[in-house]
Amino acid sequence: MKKLIAATLAGALALSVGACNTPQDRALGGAGLGALAGAAIGGAATGRAGGALAGAAIGGAGGAIVGASTAPRCPYGTYRDAYGDVYCR
Repeated sequence: MKKLIAATLAGALALSVGACNTPQDRALGGAGLGALAGAAIGGAATGRAGGALAGAAIGGAGGAIVGASTAPRCPYGTYRDAYGDVYCR
């Protein structure tokens, strides 16, 4: 029961950072969610810590890639100010 509560809390923590707007924040949230899911699947599939670690590494890498690539774009395009900073319209 303690493991279930710990896994639920870890999942809730990972979900709390999964709704950020910048690609870097979304990559971090995706990596956390992917690592959590990968560790759970790898551990359940192999029954060993090595499987959980491999699953966490693969899931974290995949989650970071997917999270960074799904960041929302500016719907009306962007513009640069005099200092070169980019803003949404």
